Amino acid sequence: MDNGLSLYLVAFGGLLLVAVLLDDLAARVRVPGILMVLLLGLLIDNHVDVVGTKQITLLNLDQAQQITEAALVLVLFFGGLTTNWQSVRGVIKPAGRLATIGVLMTAALITLVALGLGLAQGERSMAALLPKCLFVGAMVASTDASAVLALLRPLQGRLPKPLIDLIECESGFNDPMAVVLAGLALALAGGSGMEAGSLVTDLVRQFLLGILIGFFGGSLTVQLLGTRMGLNQSAMLPVVSLALLMVLSGGTSLLGGSPLLAAYVAGLVLGNSKNLDQDRLAEAHSSYAKMAELLLFLCMGLVVNPQDVVHSAALALLLFLVMQLVRLLMVHLFLWRTPFSAGERIFVCWAGLRGAVPIAMAITAWSSGVSWGASMPPIALAVVLYGLFIQGFALVPLARKLNLTLPDDASEMSIPS
Repeated sequence: MDNGLSLYLVAFGGLLLVAVLLDDLAARVRVPGILMVLLLGLLIDNHVDVVGTKQITLLNLDQAQQITEAALVLVLFFGGLTTNWQSVRGVIKPAGRLATIGVLMTAALITLVALGLGLAQGERSMAALLPKCLFVGAMVASTDASAVLALLRPLQGRLPKPLIDLIECESGFNDPMAVVLAGLALALAGGSGMEAGSLVTDLVRQFLLGILIGFFGGSLTVQLLGTRMGLNQSAMLPVVSLALLMVLSGGTSLLGGSPLLAAYVAGLVLGNSKNLDQDRLAEAHSSYAKMAELLLFLCMGLVVNPQDVVHSAALALLLFLVMQLVRLLMVHLFLWRTPFSAGERIFVCWAGLRGAVPIAMAITAWSSGVSWGASMPPIALAVVLYGLFIQGFALVPLARKLNLTLPDDASEMSIPS
């Protein structure tokens, strides 16, 4: 084995092991695990050596971008896999409104605020400013249920089930919407000389191909696993499903579709099939998704300079505050005439943590070569850190303050329609 490869295996195997231990420790002391993994990545010096004029790094930007894309496929597939239509049927309408129209309006409002800030700072080129502001709005528009549910472990089984279903369902649906908007912003930024019709056509093609290939690929996977019982065994099911996910996401990308949308839709199809061992499938892919999430946050911490995060802190704080106000408005607007109480709406607003998706999108913007791409990862990281510190530590006390906690035998409630 090559010495360079050996060193990489030792370095990343060791860092991943430390990340797992930190995540386990965080669960015990009720601290967000992804926060500790992010801090681990920031504390590790990514610069290994300098050979001539070339700087040798433990992880370069291209490698980080490839890892985050693969990690995001696993995270979104697991999000679709764990979205049970029977369980969330009662909250599908409000969650769908929040995850679609809510994301669009959130991104639009944040884009307008960012445009105003840019113009106030003397930026005169609206054509150059709009894609950047749209990307910022899309980057922070989606929420992360895995971070929220990890923080709510002390209250497991003691929160109303419709409330948890709403948070899970919304976060599962809004990631693809944010990814599509971010893709539009990057297309606009790199689309000098391209007609608006070409950009829209490309976006629609990615969206439709992602959905169609994800649906048909997921359906074929269900047929394959359901008819060949040998592949549906507990030992084979995780391997076969992961292999088919790799083929599906890679093939969708080669055909010009969105591999992230395809992965999410395929997860929805597999997760709601009665012919598969859902418990075994979810258990296996929860491990894959957890590994992907840890790697994503670890890579983000490694490639981002801590000084850049500090320099972006003021702007990120303003963005975080605007984001919270917009989130409060959207939640109250779209949950106004639903059975969710005022306290539950406040909790849903506060539970809108940002996690893996904004970070992955920020690295994609950085690696795409747009002029403002390098400024996105520090901003995304700072926003995520603010959320974990400010929202994360107050989430459980807020649930108790709003009297949302229930006795263990009262947590099963009827789901509102």
